Amino acid sequence: MTPSNNDARPSKIVCVGKNYREHAAEMGGPVPDSPILFLKPPSSVIAAGDPIVAPSGVGEVHFEGEIAVRIGRSARHLSEAEAWDYVEGVLPLNDVTAREIQRKDGQWSRAKSFDTFCPLGPVVQISLEELPSLSLTTRVNGQERQRAQASDMVFSLPFLLAFITRVMTLEPGDIVATGTPEGVGALEPGDEVEVEISSVGTLRNPVVGEGDIGS
Repeated sequence: MTPSNNDARPSKIVCVGKNYREHAAEMGGPVPDSPILFLKPPSSVIAAGDPIVAPSGVGEVHFEGEIAVRIGRSARHLSEAEAWDYVEGVLPLNDVTAREIQRKDGQWSRAKSFDTFCPLGPVVQISLEELPSLSLTTRVNGQERQRAQASDMVFSLPFLLAFITRVMTLEPGDIVATGTPEGVGALEPGDEVEVEISSVGTLRNPVVGEGDIGS
């Protein structure tokens, strides 16, 4: 397993909603018949160790630990069989969400797009055979909040890559996030959140309030 440089900012982050049955249930909806896609902007990206900034006046800000992949070469109309050949590596991702805005807006763009709302961890190359056994764990202040395996996903990663590339071209450096399992919850200034993928690495970020920046 080989770590990869994670400095380049992606042109887009393509995310999948409700890709774990228990998370769909905790969010009050059924498992979708086909993947639900949404985008996070490149401006939301931060690295491991950078602070997640909880904006003032938006209500609860939630963590969502996810298994993500970074694309290695331009991909369009992929088949499931060839999809993994276009993956540079796997990485932990935190799809930080302003939950009350998400509920209010009825769609997800604003709630998911604040600056610092997409921490990205280390990128590691793995084989397709290793993928199903990857374990995802999210902790807040050392306390486990989420745990799942890649094999628990409703839609597998090769299926998602084939589905997405029928809609849009994935460019080198783009990130695909595969959805979060059950157990999402609120973050507060002073917290530290960790998203760990077994055999890949751990993404750690502190949480600060908007008023704490520059103080």
